[in-house]
Amino acid sequence: MNWLRNVVAPKIKAFIGNSSVVENNLWTKCPHCDRMIYTKELEDNAMVCGYCSYHFLLSHENRFESIFDNEKYEMIENVKIKDDPIKYKDTKKYSDRLKEARQKTGKSEAISIASGFIGKVAATVFVMDFSFMGGSMGICVGKSIIKAALTAIENNAALIGFTASGGARMQEGIFSLMQMPATVAALCKLKESGLPYINVFTNPTTGGVLASFAMLGDIHIAEQNALIGFAGARVIEKTIKQKLPEGFQRAEFLKDHGMIDIITHRHNLAETLRSILKYTRRAL
Repeated sequence: MNWLRNVVAPKIKAFIGNSSVVENNLWTKCPHCDRMIYTKELEDNAMVCGYCSYHFLLSHENRFESIFDNEKYEMIENVKIKDDPIKYKDTKKYSDRLKEARQKTGKSEAISIASGFIGKVAATVFVMDFSFMGGSMGICVGKSIIKAALTAIENNAALIGFTASGGARMQEGIFSLMQMPATVAALCKLKESGLPYINVFTNPTTGGVLASFAMLGDIHIAEQNALIGFAGARVIEKTIKQKLPEGFQRAEFLKDHGMIDIITHRHNLAETLRSILKYTRRAL
């Protein structure tokens, strides 16, 4: 009956209205099980495939709403920087790539920050967005993570990060690489203040992001089957000239080898964070 109401009825209505345009995002194909999923059902299920539990990318708005108490939070503005600091150009200008990414995603950068309460515990949360230039870390992303850490210290709050990235942003050259030690220094200040940092690995988290702040959490959580690794599997195999184990660089493999503390389904993530913050309350 839901299928008739949600799928057939809109198509009939469109036909009667002489509309020849069919909504192109009505269905979404799962890249893991190849099933076709009604997009509205996928969105209602927190962007998780109902057949195989594949976790799709989740917008920062939905991420914040899913973890903050009563879906209430306050956005924190990203650090503003000058675009294209080294006037980079490959097949096209970096400034043009930024314009395209902003038009496509409706966001200014690959990170969003918010503050609020999770399980009645104050928390500052940053979310990286893989849809914006692969979630790459440039100056703005790095400095915004530093701002999130300093905001957590100022508010005596926990810091929670959701990472999804292909690594440092090559179009910003050495300036992007400098964000690695800078974010590490900010987290050192956070830990000196006795405040917890929890990192949540989402699919994928790789490169310089993994090699810096992402692996410095007091507790590491990962969503199911998230890809987590520094270099690509093919690069590693060619370097060591050996076949890698099955599932290498997936969250479950890393948990078995001590690099991840908890693997959770997205539906259970908010409750997992509340439980962890409950035990860190004394530090706050």
